[in-house]
Amino acid sequence: MIQIRNLKKAYGKNVVLNDISFDLPKGRIVGLLGPNGSGKTTLIKVLAGIIHDYEGTVLIDNHKPGVFTKARTAYLPERTYLAEWFRTIDAIDYFNDFFSDFDKNKALDFAQRFNLDLKQKVKTMSKGMQEKVQLLLVMSRAADFYLLDEPLGGVDPAARSVILDIIMSNYGDNATLLLSTHLVNDLEQSFNHVLMLGRGNILVNTGIETIRNQGKTLEEVFKEVIGNAW
Repeated sequence: MIQIRNLKKAYGKNVVLNDISFDLPKGRIVGLLGPNGSGKTTLIKVLAGIIHDYEGTVLIDNHKPGVFTKARTAYLPERTYLAEWFRTIDAIDYFNDFFSDFDKNKALDFAQRFNLDLKQKVKTMSKGMQEKVQLLLVMSRAADFYLLDEPLGGVDPAARSVILDIIMSNYGDNATLLLSTHLVNDLEQSFNHVLMLGRGNILVNTGIETIRNQGKTLEEVFKEVIGNAW
């Protein structure tokens, strides 16, 4: 699904992605892990087709990030992007008009599960509520590739189980889901593959079963690898 070769991205003299190469197959839930400044969000933005000024080769299903891949990619950014005057129902109708793979009925069901008021405006919502709106929009698409940048960052612990259930239950068997998070322990059971970044380099790129066969937890490996990198 994803092929990256010699990807390099720098902001001035600050190299964020340092000549990295890796492949990710279809049908995997991939945890993208690493401390702040490790290049996670930059990598996601490259895959989403938002950042173009990079070196190297990036292919999604044999296509460079662009119009074709954007139509098949559901992207949840780390920041709120909805217009302040949007109500929940306006955001749902907007995505319904824009994406042919959007399921409006599913979105309305998610809104009910999240206890969201369809007529409440974005500007009056808490950060957690805004993130729930954006998440339901993304997960109501039948995309081939999901990019979720810290989907649980501003959500209270009580809502995490509902959110995780929605994420893990609403993507196709052949789709790839790349999820960036700091909540390693909470999400370990959800991943079947992990990609760890540190100082712009790939530190770990392996299946969860490989880690478990070593008699370690994902959190133990994360602390060990990231600690050595930093």
